[in-house]
Amino acid sequence: MSGSYLTNPLEFLISTIFSLYILAVMLRFLLAALHADFYNPVSQFLVRVTSPLLNPLRRIIPTIGKLDTAALVLMLALQMASLTIILLLRGSDHLSLSALFFGSVVEILSLLLNVFIFAIIAQVILSWINPGTYNPATTLLYSLTTPILEPIQRHVPPVGGLDLSPLVALIVLQLLKMIVIPPLLHFLT
Repeated sequence: MSGSYLTNPLEFLISTIFSLYILAVMLRFLLAALHADFYNPVSQFLVRVTSPLLNPLRRIIPTIGKLDTAALVLMLALQMASLTIILLLRGSDHLSLSALFFGSVVEILSLLLNVFIFAIIAQVILSWINPGTYNPATTLLYSLTTPILEPIQRHVPPVGGLDLSPLVALIVLQLLKMIVIPPLLHFLT
């Protein structure tokens, strides 16, 4: 009785800790790929938090072009470890490596889309509340969202001085989640 009672909180705790660390690695990967300000305090925080696991992995796994493959492998390994621990807590005795791999890829892809969705929402809210002020986090938000919003801004002109590109981007990202994730999840079952 007590084991099942504590399973859900333990799953939540494990999932949250792993997800937060995977998010930190993903943000470091994205900010490096987008050439964001490395000396930004938020960037420095991400570097300090992720370096203990990422730096040793970089000695083994080389980058491919400008792609930080060590960060990708770390995200995948952490997600697979998280899923494995959760499945073991649930009492599953059948752990398929391919299902863990594809399940982890789906989770990482979903997280990636969520990062962009929440970054755009945060940027819009900050532009309404405190436009034009400098903040280290705001600078990084713009670094994350500019590659998505700029192409849309070229095709969707402002209406009455209102930039609709964030709305269009959110719709496209949500559609991607609805179109891409379910078939991948269906593939797993």
